[in-house]
This record gives sequence, C-alpha cells and structure tokens, in this order.
Amino acid sequence: MRLPKVTHRVGRRIVIGIATVVTVLGIVLLLACWRTDRAIEADMGTASAEVLSAGHLRSSISFATPDGVTHNPPTGVLYPTGLTQGQFIEVEYDRGDPDIVRVKGRDAAVAVVPVGSVLLGTWIAAGAALLVLRLRSRRRTQVASHG
Repeated sequence: MRLPKVTHRVGRRIVIGIATVVTVLGIVLLLACWRTDRAIEADMGTASAEVLSAGHLRSSISFATPDGVTHNPPTGVLYPTGLTQGQFIEVEYDRGDPDIVRVKGRDAAVAVVPVGSVLLGTWIAAGAALLVLRLRSRRRTQVASHG
C-alpha cells in the first residue's frame, strides 16, 4: 500500500517544480528588464515615436534618430501599457542599439506588479494543489487502515 505515498510525493514534487520554474522565469524577466534599462541609460537618446500597433504585451512603434534613420524595433517598445494605435509618444533608446527602446519615464519598476501578481497567483495555486494532494493522501491512508 505504498502507492498513495508515492503518488503524493510525485505530485508534490511536480507542483513545487512548476511553481519554482515560474518563479525563476519571473525573476529572470525582471533582471532582463533591469539590464535593458541600464543599457538604455548608459547611452540614452530620446525621440518622438508613432505607435503603429498597440497591444497589452507588445506595441510596434516607428521613430527617427537624429541622423535621420527611421527605426521600427522588431520586438516593439518596452513597457507598452496604455498605448493606442496612432498615438505619438516620447521614447528613450540605446543610441548604440536603437532597437532597444522604452516609453519615456517608464522602467523595470512597471514590470514588478504584473510579475509579482503572477508569482503570487502561482504560489497560491501551488499551495491549494499541495493541500488537495495532502487531503487525498490522508483520506487514502485512512481508507486503507480501516478497510
């Protein structure tokens, strides 16, 4: 009758493993935002940009640098929340790599709340799953000992 213990143990490891992976990814995302912000701030240029398309996770923009070159970063603009298509915004970019661009006045701090919310939700769900696994394991143990 060791099957319930093995099932509980494996299920627990899977739940904790998934929650840990999500946590690591969230931390890596925040570190990447911070690193990108440092790159922009090390050699910052500013420009006016037009929002070509707007979404919650990615917005495309077009802007010109002082040398007259128009840039349309393939990954879009960082921290695009609240942008609308056709809107003109101020952006900050890395003059050494104009494809690294963010909305002026926004930085990695903007990402803390969404990432933190995902991590909190992940661990709440993991806690609930672990509780269900524990209750099922106890119930199986009680049934096995009485029957």
